[in-house]
Amino acid sequence: MSSLPATLPSEATGSSLTPREIVAELDKYVVGQAKAKRAVAIALRNRYRRQRLTPDLAEEVVQDVFAQVWREAGRYDASRSTVAGWMVMLTRTRAIDRLRARQARPDLTAAVDASAAVPLASAERTPESTTIVAEDTRLVRGALAQLPDQFRSLIELAYYEGLTHSEIAARTGIPLGTVKTRLRNAMGSLRSALA
Repeated sequence: MSSLPATLPSEATGSSLTPREIVAELDKYVVGQAKAKRAVAIALRNRYRRQRLTPDLAEEVVQDVFAQVWREAGRYDASRSTVAGWMVMLTRTRAIDRLRARQARPDLTAAVDASAAVPLASAERTPESTTIVAEDTRLVRGALAQLPDQFRSLIELAYYEGLTHSEIAARTGIPLGTVKTRLRNAMGSLRSALA
């Protein structure tokens, strides 16, 4: 088993360093890198907290970015930006992604402010709502009666029987594209009649 020599040549100066001196130099380098990474992490986290990220989410974004930098270090292009600039860009895009995801899927477990909640309407029908529904029903039935039979029958199958376009095509023997076109035209005619 071989052991380390008492001194090793230094590439930079051509002088010899002892193994202890090499370890000390490596320690300084590692500590310096750790301090730099911590400073970048704090700066990134503070910057994205101001963009409506919670502290936990900001730290999670920064952690994800550092993991991405570690995995994809080979993708860094020094001709395009500095390392810090690349990391800021990654963090920015990751933070925007998280904000958009949070807006698309709101937190359903969050407490609701009772003072801001709108009271639900009663399930019971009032005489006024019954009259409005009856009038709307009469208007829709009148507009349906004015449609040609080929349109009216398709609307009845789609909206009263709840059939899909494919099911309507199978039941009536009409091509699927024709069913879709006729339904679109029928809905346009109904919209015009009810306007």
